[in-house]
Amino acid sequence: MANSLNRLDVEEIMELLPHRYPFLLVDRVTDYTLNESIEAYKNITFNEPCFTGHFPGKPIFPGVMILEALAQVAGVLGFKTQGNSDDLYLYAGIDKARFKMPVVPGDRLDMKVTLIKEKRGIWKFHGVASVDGKEACEAEFMCAMRKL
Repeated sequence: MANSLNRLDVEEIMELLPHRYPFLLVDRVTDYTLNESIEAYKNITFNEPCFTGHFPGKPIFPGVMILEALAQVAGVLGFKTQGNSDDLYLYAGIDKARFKMPVVPGDRLDMKVTLIKEKRGIWKFHGVASVDGKEACEAEFMCAMRKL
């Protein structure tokens, strides 16, 4: 169980998101403000399935997985803001994605996602993923809320 009102552990995250291993990419939510922003992290471990092929001998967490992790964090914020998890948040677009450093096993990927706006079920976010205070990825993206 979470330690405070604005923290969520993995069990609470799984109550909100439909993702499961190996595609659940959020380990903990450390803070959130409804309809505004959320902070979370994922621990990157050597046993991630993607590392068998990306890249043998030089494991680097794929950029598309970082973007997916940011979208999942945004989904948690959306579900908490809406007060339900009966919908899906689907990617509708990604803009201004920039990758600034590789993410490797042993890193903790800290993510902050801020809601830019919501209109008719389309949510626009700004997300930043970092490791040890250094920015690894930044993007703006849109998610569409759809019924299951």
